[in-house]
Amino acid sequence: MSNTSPFRTSQLEDAAGPGQNPTENPTMGEIIATRFSRRNFLRGSLAVSAIAATVSPVALMMADEARAQTGTSAFTFDEVKAGVDETHHVAAGYDADILLRWGDPLFADAPDFDPANQSAEAQARQFGYNNDYVGFIPLEDSDKRGLLVVNHEYTNEHLMFPGIVKIVDDKLEVAPADKKRVDIEMAAHGGTIVEMTRQDGKWRPDRNGKLNRRITATTEMEVTGPAAGHDRLKTKADATGTKVFGTVNNCAGGVTPWGTYVMAEENFHGYFDGDLPANHPEAANYKRLGLPDSSYSWSNFYDRFDLSKEPNEPNRFGWIVEVDVMDPNSTPKKRTALGRFKHEGAESIVNKDGRVVFYLGDDERFDYVYKFVTKGTFNPDDRAANMDLLDEGTLYVAKFAEDGGMTWMPLVHGEGPLTAENGFNSQADVVIEARRAGDLLGATKMDRPEDIQPNNSNGKVYVMLTNNTKRADDQVDAANPRAKNAFGHIIEIAEQDGDFAATTGTWEVLLKCGDPSVADVGASFSTATTENGWFGMPDNCAVDSAGRLWVSTDGNSPEATGRTDGLWAVDTEGEARATSKLFFRVPVGAEMCGPLFTPDDETAFVAVQHPGDGGDDWEGFGRLSYYEDLSTRWPDFKDDMPVRPAVVMITKQGGGKIAV
Repeated sequence: MSNTSPFRTSQLEDAAGPGQNPTENPTMGEIIATRFSRRNFLRGSLAVSAIAATVSPVALMMADEARAQTGTSAFTFDEVKAGVDETHHVAAGYDADILLRWGDPLFADAPDFDPANQSAEAQARQFGYNNDYVGFIPLEDSDKRGLLVVNHEYTNEHLMFPGIVKIVDDKLEVAPADKKRVDIEMAAHGGTIVEMTRQDGKWRPDRNGKLNRRITATTEMEVTGPAAGHDRLKTKADATGTKVFGTVNNCAGGVTPWGTYVMAEENFHGYFDGDLPANHPEAANYKRLGLPDSSYSWSNFYDRFDLSKEPNEPNRFGWIVEVDVMDPNSTPKKRTALGRFKHEGAESIVNKDGRVVFYLGDDERFDYVYKFVTKGTFNPDDRAANMDLLDEGTLYVAKFAEDGGMTWMPLVHGEGPLTAENGFNSQADVVIEARRAGDLLGATKMDRPEDIQPNNSNGKVYVMLTNNTKRADDQVDAANPRAKNAFGHIIEIAEQDGDFAATTGTWEVLLKCGDPSVADVGASFSTATTENGWFGMPDNCAVDSAGRLWVSTDGNSPEATGRTDGLWAVDTEGEARATSKLFFRVPVGAEMCGPLFTPDDETAFVAVQHPGDGGDDWEGFGRLSYYEDLSTRWPDFKDDMPVRPAVVMITKQGGGKIAV
């Protein structure tokens, strides 16, 4: 995004990057194509539709035979009708209550939200913008108190601020930002930690909670692990290379088994501007990450975001940040052992030997799937003993084979090509340039790996691959089976012998997404999936306590699929496998993030991000959407309130477990 153009949903896909991978490593599409070349394929006429027009006819050759479903779904609810309008919808028999909105005060002394008179000071004590990851941490061994942790990924100026937009040649132009507006944006980034209380089956934020906290783009943080103190992280402001101010573009994340909150730094490249000095040693490193590609005006007011003034500053972003939520004064830590790239999330599981395994996606076209295995083991009886587990361990990158096998390759200095001859002088260099390390190891180039969720109930791991329309016909492989993959797919990994720390395993394609009625798309939902149940662009996911998979999406729209994003329940076991049902859908222009289930499965939290960011392709609005002329004013629907990203709480009417 330029400084005069708003961050539209379609541009967010571009923000994930056109694909900076320069290698000839096999793509997942090539691997899948080889693996499934001898299977029976979907048959039928090539329907002419908007969807078919976006997908190469070669997709037909990649389609798996649709599964005929005769078993019973694990999910019991009446499906929502897919579509597009100005509000949210949930399955019949459920309540979907607005829990937290952008600008809601989080502290007893925090000011009420006043969109016409915003300030950085107020925003730093209010719920931030564009809520993405949602996590829950029980408190006091009680089912009535807990902590909600929420990421705030980025800001949409044209939806946030009055009086800054004009229409020129049918395009939105946003006035250049002043320092006040930049400071508000920086305060709206980061994360929220808020105490919750439960009464009559519903959760509510407690503004008097002693653990309540906002983390922003200016919060002081410590760098730990192999890159801490390295020369490549030192700046004029921090000669030690161990102190960083702020975290940005926090997409998905996770909650650790020891009850800390981890925030993933994803598209950090979009915050930097300026040119590196001539022949600077970081030039190749930054090119591999798409730097600079400023979507903001921050460098106009803060030198650290200007490469010409602070060339090492980008090396201080792109990490996993860990927050001790039980101490509101604790210093968040950037855990460099988990590698530096465009992190989507960091979901974890305790392995049978006590080590903790984190699964990590690098959300860009043609980039990689990773996992991190701690060196130490989790001690459930001593929280303090676990607090630095993320500083030591092994980072791996995935290579998927055409025969359905896979290998996790260690990114360890001195092993294989990761030596001084290739510019890796220490483990610090390996983690700083984790992408290039994966390149040299021959990792499989994926279609935008986002959330990766381990499932302790069945021992499987689910990888969300959102899309990749840049994949050419000759780049398909076994694990990325479609060229011009507009609708994405989901891969299911089975680690060897149920050992999540194993270095080998097997994989299957659980779903190829898109409209199954259009043969050209090559979708592989079961035949029991209704016209409302299919989806495209899988992004975030959750596994509930019963081991059932829930998938949220990013990119469904009137133009792309004729429906908004939402939350779908996906069967993974038995004869109902690959059956999907729509449970919740978002307003026009919004993306579905989260989702999160409480341990008793009686509450689901979902995050509705950038509602109203679109509407020109919806017949109900038909023009560009901005602060003064919005396609929706969700969730308040008041003339004096803008559209507001919000967390929604879903509960069953009368109580009970969701979808049971």
